[in-house]
Amino acid sequence: MKYIKLKNIIFYGKQGIPWNEVEKYIKMYSGSQIIVQEYQDRIVINSKSADEYTESKYTKKLRGALAKVNANVVQILPELITYATNRRWVENKAEKHSGDAVDGWYRYDTYFSIPVKAENEESTRWNDYRGTLVVKINHRGMFFYDLIDIKKEARTPQES
Repeated sequence: MKYIKLKNIIFYGKQGIPWNEVEKYIKMYSGSQIIVQEYQDRIVINSKSADEYTESKYTKKLRGALAKVNANVVQILPELITYATNRRWVENKAEKHSGDAVDGWYRYDTYFSIPVKAENEESTRWNDYRGTLVVKINHRGMFFYDLIDIKKEARTPQES
């Protein structure tokens, strides 16, 4: 597993995340096709991905530090996809996705680190996280949908 380091926090605060700005950020990747290194899967990020990510049930229920992590991690979305691992297929069971995920879903594990630096600290600590990338599958290809189940890893933060 490879931890992808997020270099900058651009969405500050743990409340009032500007999800419309997060959506605009994801739209910068629109049209990108990223290859999952381990499986050679070609995953497309499109403008619909941005809306799905910011409006998902998972995102809407996030609060505090995890909401901040979820917002900021979009900066390294291509790398998270590239180094994703542990692919598994899940059948589509939701009627609302009967057209756009007709062939089901892939889920992948992904790992990343977020910088933590207090105002009076000289060095940066890194908190490690894992999450599950959700990709919908249909006759047109594979499309990024969401990042869910974000969990902080229970280990001592790294310093740099």
